Amino acid sequence: MQNITMVREFILLGFTHDFRLAILLFLLLSITYILTLMGNTMIIVITLMNHQLHTPMYFFLRHFAILEVGFTTTVIPKALANIALGHKTISLQGCFTQSFLYFVLGTMEFILLAVMSMDRYLAICNPLHYPAIMTDRTCSWLVLCSWVGGLLLIMGPSAILFHMPFCGPNTINHFFCDSGPLIKLVCVDTSLLEFIDLLTATLSLFGSLAINIVSYANIISTIFHIPSTTGRQKAFSTCVSHITVVSITYGSCIFMYIKPSGAGKIDLSKAAAVLNTVVSPLLNPFIYCLRNKQVKDKNLLREGFFKIAPFNGILSLY
Repeated sequence: MQNITMVREFILLGFTHDFRLAILLFLLLSITYILTLMGNTMIIVITLMNHQLHTPMYFFLRHFAILEVGFTTTVIPKALANIALGHKTISLQGCFTQSFLYFVLGTMEFILLAVMSMDRYLAICNPLHYPAIMTDRTCSWLVLCSWVGGLLLIMGPSAILFHMPFCGPNTINHFFCDSGPLIKLVCVDTSLLEFIDLLTATLSLFGSLAINIVSYANIISTIFHIPSTTGRQKAFSTCVSHITVVSITYGSCIFMYIKPSGAGKIDLSKAAAVLNTVVSPLLNPFIYCLRNKQVKDKNLLREGFFKIAPFNGILSLY
């Protein structure tokens, strides 16, 4: 029993053992990560600088962009370092920290997406009472609840996993410390932990997804009852960006964690994880803001924001 916890580090197998393919992946991931940081940082700065965007929708979007920066930074820099150095190990503490932050920030995003869908529901289905309901105080409390809720939901399962003994193989067939491969390396019975993980996933993933579905079912019903075509198009345009992000985020996560077991599951899960941790955070600035007339308003040009070289460059890419 004194030597039951023998593992001090894990080996992340990553994407490939082919050196040339690894170089290509390193370049693609590096470019994508830099663009993701610049795009989401631009959302944060724009929504702070432009007073026209001081609304609940963009307040939530700013915090969502902050979460996206943290979420992708939790995984991608370590993956890039492993590819560049050829050193695929990660310490036990580093692995636990990465796994904890990955799931905490991801769960916070789920809750915040549900909050954003409720915001759109109130704005479209109850517009007369919307200003009185979605006050600055209410928005701040909703964001705080998203952050605290994500932390509380993940703390329990993480604490149980991190106190379990790892005394056998230490190879993780992934490019980051995902909970599924980690649980497989535990050398005691994990039935309780797997049940708690299932319960947590049900509450965070399917609970927030249910809120999104109910909100948009009511929104679509309300939109169809708007008499004018212009009014319907305007109402739907405020929701299409959020629907797109919800579809990508929940689709990739459900595929990663709810997909039945079978051959090739790990490799397919890696592809879904890339979509979730790299592609989705990169697309969010484009989906939400860079095609939005308010964000690209001429007032921002007068303020000189887009004259700043780095942001002018990233905007031109979109």
